[in-house]
Amino acid sequence: MMKEIRQLSLVKGEHRYLFRYHPGNEADVIGAFANLAGDGSTEFDWFDAAVMSYQMGRRIELELDELRS
Repeated sequence: MMKEIRQLSLVKGEHRYLFRYHPGNEADVIGAFANLAGDGSTEFDWFDAAVMSYQMGRRIELELDELRS
């Protein structure tokens, strides 16, 4: 049985950031956002990390709403 893979992406200027992860690994992905934002050699900044974290949270919220229905 294949495990579901989720994906978040961000296009910023000429750069495209793509994050793929399995459900349950959201904390690891948020850690990756923080690592990228703290790394001065990328254009991915703290605002981008916040936006991506928000998108992930919204997805989880929508899935929980579906389960409650």
